Order: sequence, then C-alpha cells, then structure tokens
Amino acid sequence: MKTNALWPGQEQFFVGCNYWASHAGTNMWADWRPDVVERDLRMLAEQGLEVLRVFPLWPDFQPIAAIYGGNGHVAEVRMGEHRLPDDELGQAGLSREAMDKFRTLADIAGRFGLKLIVGLITGWMSGRLFVPPALQGRNVLTDPEAIRWQVRFVSGFVRTMKDHPAIVAWDLGNECNVMGPVHSSSEAYVWTAALSGAIKSADPSRPLVSGMHGLSPTGHWRMQDQGELTDILTTHPYPYWTPYADYDPITTIRPQLHATAENLYYSQLGGKPCFAEEIGTMGPMVSGEKEAAAFLRASMFSLWAHGCHGVLWWCAFDQTRLSHAPYDSNACEGELGLMTEDGRAKPALREMDRLRRVFAGLPPLPPRRTEAVCVLNTSQDHWPVAFGAFVLAKQAGFDLEYRFEDQPLPDAPLYMLPCVSGTRGIPKLRWLELLEKVSGGADLYISVDDGYLLEFERTTGLEVKGRSRRTGETVVTLRSGKTGSAGSGVCSFPASGSFKLEVRARHACVLATEEDGNPVFTVADYGRGRIFFLSVPLELELIRRPGACYRPEAFPYWQVYEEFAGRAKSERAIRASHPLVGVTEHDQDSHSRLAVILNHSDRPLTVELPLAASWTLETRLYGEVRPGPVPVCTLAAGSGAVVLLRRS
Repeated sequence: MKTNALWPGQEQFFVGCNYWASHAGTNMWADWRPDVVERDLRMLAEQGLEVLRVFPLWPDFQPIAAIYGGNGHVAEVRMGEHRLPDDELGQAGLSREAMDKFRTLADIAGRFGLKLIVGLITGWMSGRLFVPPALQGRNVLTDPEAIRWQVRFVSGFVRTMKDHPAIVAWDLGNECNVMGPVHSSSEAYVWTAALSGAIKSADPSRPLVSGMHGLSPTGHWRMQDQGELTDILTTHPYPYWTPYADYDPITTIRPQLHATAENLYYSQLGGKPCFAEEIGTMGPMVSGEKEAAAFLRASMFSLWAHGCHGVLWWCAFDQTRLSHAPYDSNACEGELGLMTEDGRAKPALREMDRLRRVFAGLPPLPPRRTEAVCVLNTSQDHWPVAFGAFVLAKQAGFDLEYRFEDQPLPDAPLYMLPCVSGTRGIPKLRWLELLEKVSGGADLYISVDDGYLLEFERTTGLEVKGRSRRTGETVVTLRSGKTGSAGSGVCSFPASGSFKLEVRARHACVLATEEDGNPVFTVADYGRGRIFFLSVPLELELIRRPGACYRPEAFPYWQVYEEFAGRAKSERAIRASHPLVGVTEHDQDSHSRLAVILNHSDRPLTVELPLAASWTLETRLYGEVRPGPVPVCTLAAGSGAVVLLRRS
C-alpha cells in the first residue's frame, strides 16, 4: 500500500457517491429489485465513478422484536414470531434473506469494477431514525442491550461478507453520533470502542472508517477519539449544514475551501487520514446544476491539491417520486442526486468524471509544503477559528497545518495562536515550547478574543493600560511595506471582538492602530525570532462576516497575514499575490517541485506567477500557463493549473 493510500489499490484520488437504489431509496431492501440495482450501478460505472458507500438499513438486516412477559419485562427476542435460528447469522439477529440481497449488490458492484464502503449501523438516514423493533425507545448509543445487539450485528455482518473482493472498507455507520444523546465523551468513546473492536476482530484486514460528522476536539464526539479507534476519519462538508460555511454563494472561496479545511482539521487533530465522505449543495434551492458542478470542481481540485484522498457525493439519484419517510416529510432530500431517476447525468457528475481523468493523467502529487503550524486552544470556538485561519493563510499565499494545544509541535518557521480565548490560555508546557522555538528563530503570531497569556509584557513588548468590553466596531489601519488596495501601503478594515486592550508599546513596533490611535497589531523581537500580537480576533472577524471572504478588497484582513508570514514564505518558489488564487507546492526532490494554482473565485482570472530567483518554469502539466520571465496563468472560475518547476 502506498503511503497516501487508504486501502490496497487506492493509489489515485478516488471519486464516487453514496448509493440508494433509484426506485426505492431507503426501501431498497424491502422492495428489492436486482434489475434496477444492476442498471443503476452500470450507469454510475459508465460515468466514471469508482467507489460507492452503501447502507444495510438496520431494521431490515436485524429485524429483531421483543416478546414481552409479565409486568412488561422482555421475555425473549425473536424475528417476528419466530425464534432466532441456531446458526451464526440467526444468533446475531441477522436476516439471511437480507444478507443474500447484500451479497447480490456486492456481486453486481464487482462486475462493474465498483468498490464498496459499507456503512454498517445505518440507523440515522436523511432525517429519520431507523431502529429494529426490539430496540425502539432505547438510547441506542448508551443502552447496554442496544449496544449488545449492535456488536452482534457488526460481528455477524462482517464475518459473513469479509470474503467479498468488492468491499474495500467498513464504516461504523451513517452519522451514528446523531442516533441518540450522549452525556460525555466517555459514553461516545465506549460506544465507538465496542463496535470498533468487534469489527476489527471479525476482519483485521480492512480499514475501519469513522462515518461521523460534526466532531470537535473538546466535545462529546471528538476527532481524537475517533482517530484512536478507527483508521480513517470522515467529513460531511455540506456548506448548508456547517456553521459559517453557508454565508456566501456556493461558487465563492468560503464554500470552495470548506471541505479541504475541515478535512485537514479533522485529520491533523485526529491523527488519521480523512476524506470527504459526503458532499453536496443540498439541491436547487441552494444552486442550479451549473453552479453545483462549479462548486464540485473547485472543491475537488482543492481536496486533491491538499492530499485529501477522495470525495463521495450525496447521493447517486434524485428521490422525488418516493412516498415514504423521510422523503415525503423532508423536502430537501429529494433532488440531491448526481443523476435523475430517469438516468440523466447532471453536470456535477460529468465534471467529477472529467476531473478524475485529469488527475489520473498527472504525476502523483507528493505532500504539500507547509510554512505554519496553527495551534488551537481549549476554550475557543474551534471550527470558525480554524476555518478563518485557513482561508486567511490561503489569501496571504502560505499553507498551514493544525495542532491542538495538547499535541507536540513540529518544527516550522511560523507558529500561530489564533483567537486565544479564556483565562486558561494554553498549557504552560506548550507555551514554553513555543517560546523556545521562537527564541531559536521562528516567528509567532497571536490574536486574542478574550484570552489570557502568561508573561504578556515580556513576550509581546506591550504593557496593558486597561481592558474594557467593546460596545461596537472599530476600524483598524495597517501600515506596512506591502501595497494596500489603494496602492499606498495602507489598508483599513472593520473589527470588533469582545474586549478592547489599551496598550503601551514598551519594546514593540506598532504595525496597526485603531481609530483612537491605540496599538492593535505589533511585533517584538524575541531571541532570534519575533512575536506578532493582534488584539482583535481576526479569524472570527472574517468568518462571521457574510461577504468578507470573497471580497478581499473590501475586507483586507489577509494583509495582516501577509505581514507576519513574510519570512516564513521565503522558501516558496511561486510568489503569487492574488488573495483569491491559492498555490500549493509539492517537492518531488531537492531540485524539482510541482505547483498547483487554484482560482478560488467565481470568475476567470489571469495572474502573474513571479518565481524566486533560483526557480524556473519547466513544464505546464495542466491549464493555461504562458511561459516567460514572469509566467502568466489564466484560470477558469473555480479551476486550476499544474506546473513543474526546476531549481537551478
């Protein structure tokens, strides 16, 4: 298996979708029509799809019912009126008829070269909870009896199907963290550990996929715990459902970068590879078919450039003609397919196949270079801070990786502590580790919301005169050697934040002030490095403002990032400067580097690609790039170019 592969044979960025049969949706097992399934899978394979995520609906596959005795106590568990059969499947409560149907599905997939990820506990689906009759009314995530039957389900299912070559991975189930409430991370851990252990015991040869969404580093469902107990993490990055991701039009930079940022956030805090297991626009009330294709194109290009393995669309077929729940009660579930029920391929499906072929024709992409480590602290609102930092770094022309405050820090030329919140700050051990790295020559950027820092004056060169709660916005004016939007080296932007720090610069240089002259952005030498301090929560300012991400000329927050990242970017080969054009660089060896240039806007752009003195453009591999002393790249909306650079 290659280093970047999620399973044996997965050597390229993979594409696919989540599949329910076109005629029945979640009723496909009860209304089993293998001829329809064969037609569906043939069409999907012909359109270039490679991987399907499929769902054995829990009550159809484990149709257990409780038989009650006196005082309402459960006397035994049966399948309807029949005792559980004596064989392995029967004792697990599994229906042999349903298992035979699933094997037929896997056989059909195998004939068309489609690989399967199996979502084992499919209880939560499209806004409805499906539970076997015997377990209805129980909290299936914490009730011991419910967990016992889930363990039996996954053990029996996996042992029965593990011989099938079409199956490449097991998945805990579809968004199982929605199946019921948990009251602690310990309860979530115990449920995951019980099922993970059973699955891996039954089949240690295949990777286990988390299948979760909505994880956080400090909540009940944590990406660190999922990373410990499963092999592959997942995101379901729908802008419609994700906080702060739906503030802007679907074809602009915020939703374009959403899936990538969330994948890296999960993977780097959780310590396991991650891919976009479900993605989509949520249908025609959000965007037209043309715009959905543009959103997918931009998201796919970015995911590929950042090493995020693959993408699965939700879902295969529209479901407008179904008359059962959830489809007759949840309007947003009806028109999410890559194809209509009649088999018309939508533009998003054609674009997915086109980009798949583009990526397959390019050289393997080594891991991207990163310049910064972004450290998140316990007390903050982690996702908008992480997302805001990622977007700003892209606009300022550098790449970051994430760490949580309890993780060791890799070496880097730049460290970031964005939007520090709470009196805890960050642990003293990590703070001293950061200061040691800065003393050795790294730069450190800190922004604060309402956070507290140890030895503030000694490290930042600032004395706090007073602290007060802000009553409204202020305007920050940044003066630097950079050229601002007016061509004067000056830019201004609105900011708020929870508190105002009135400070006196003791041994710090003032880079930006607010309207009353109070220093807001400063830099101080610390050993051989520098500490930049910003007293407004810039990342939250960007991400909480609709329109701010795709209007960088009106909201030039990114110029703060340009200011503190200058030294860290010195090893970049391409010195691009457009805030809506992102560049990733990938070392092939010490003398050659692949670069991916992405247009994160909803309009075509032509940009210069100034190169560092020792680098030259050797080959254009994809896209429209005109060579010259300063190469020029013309990028379609939401699209990209790939070039090979050579160091002299």
